[in-house]
Amino acid sequence: MYCPFCKHIDTSVVDSRDAREGSEIRRRRECPKCKQRFTTYERADSIFPWVIKKDGRREEFDSDKIMAGVLRAVEKRPVSIHACEELVTKVVKAVTERGEKEIPSSIIGEEIMKGLKSLDEVAYVRFASVYRQFRDINDFMSELSSLLTKKA
Repeated sequence: MYCPFCKHIDTSVVDSRDAREGSEIRRRRECPKCKQRFTTYERADSIFPWVIKKDGRREEFDSDKIMAGVLRAVEKRPVSIHACEELVTKVVKAVTERGEKEIPSSIIGEEIMKGLKSLDEVAYVRFASVYRQFRDINDFMSELSSLLTKKA
């Protein structure tokens, strides 16, 4: 592995740990030349399905897009990055366990909403308002009523 600081060709592993519920290995590395330390993550190369968007377009599955959506939903909420990473890991696992070559984006969206609902209800409503494309306050109130009914 090249050093990202000085581009030296050889680095050494100082520490290794499981990450993301054992689906990745976190490695702390050190460059023998410049003595800088950095972190790398190693995971098995998975074959992810293609995502079928609402308009019929197909694109590669990208867990970074899921993380970006989750982070927007939990913005200014008392939710840790670790909890967001765990949610993304669960969504990715649910998608890959289906074993399909193509998957509708709606299934991914529903998995995200399921996770957000148990993580933070405000984040859930934020995500649902964008994902379900609420047209007016009545759509918003309907979702809130449903949430409150299930909670009671």
